[in-house]
Amino acid sequence: MYENVKPRIIISKCIEFDKCRYNGQIISSKEIKELIPYVDFIPVCPEVEIGLGIPRAPIRIVFMDNKNKLIQPETQKDVTKKMRIFSSAFLDSQNEIDGFILKSRSPSCGLKDVKIYPGEKQVPPIAKSSGFFGEEVLNRFPNLIIEDEGRLRNPTIREHFLRTIYTYALFREVKKSKSLSNLINFHAQQKFLFMAYNQKQLKKLGQIVANINHLAIDEVIKEYETNLSIMFSRSPRCNSNINVLMHSFGYFKDKLSKKEKSYFLNSIESYRDGRLALASLISIMKSWIIRFDEEYLDKQRFFTPYPEKLIHADNIDSCFIRDYWK
Repeated sequence: MYENVKPRIIISKCIEFDKCRYNGQIISSKEIKELIPYVDFIPVCPEVEIGLGIPRAPIRIVFMDNKNKLIQPETQKDVTKKMRIFSSAFLDSQNEIDGFILKSRSPSCGLKDVKIYPGEKQVPPIAKSSGFFGEEVLNRFPNLIIEDEGRLRNPTIREHFLRTIYTYALFREVKKSKSLSNLINFHAQQKFLFMAYNQKQLKKLGQIVANINHLAIDEVIKEYETNLSIMFSRSPRCNSNINVLMHSFGYFKDKLSKKEKSYFLNSIESYRDGRLALASLISIMKSWIIRFDEEYLDKQRFFTPYPEKLIHADNIDSCFIRDYWK
């Protein structure tokens, strides 16, 4: 299903790609390592790109003259301008991007919780903010999913990230085709996934696809893309996933034995209580889709939103975890 569709993700090069941290080390991440065969990664190290060596004296964000500056205290270099020029030029050169994974707490790549210091000396931080490159990414790509490697260890965040980047990658192919029929097919296959995210936006996207005002395809796709970003602005609530599963269950309830129905309903409660993974419930549903040859459900991306080898059936992506990480 996803053989020819790979999300394009910009990633901090120090995460699994190169020993380019300030201390010459590499960041190990099993979450990133398993994605490498299934994602087109674009690794970048802004600090190396602006001429800082490997290894190098650390840089920090310093609040000076009523603004943040990027300083290398050991050498007293101010690399603020270089970093801003590089960030702008690099991001200008990128297109067809589906998301970002950046190094947490980095003064260049960090998305939040980057320490801001009142001076170059060893003094306590006074605030936290984004790194310089990370801030430029956040400002330029408000509609894309942008995460750091640490947050992807959480199964709820990882699930949302994977669902989002693969949906965007598929939509990117639709955009290139400039075909209304392809957009209609894309929307039809995403219906249950969108139902889990936001039913109001699902209805809105359906109206856009219907194109009752006979707009040009470029206008239709642009409006659809805007509303797609609203759809994925947050992860689905646990009960929304359950609603989709129960809706799907309705396709089979007259074909299943009493024990099968009871097992599934008990499994739903186990998911709700944090004792069972969402992937396990989807696996049950997929077995019935195959068993009863339910063609309509077989095409729904909710059941296979990304490559099956990336599914973690042992990770409890549950209602309990979702509520905890709100």
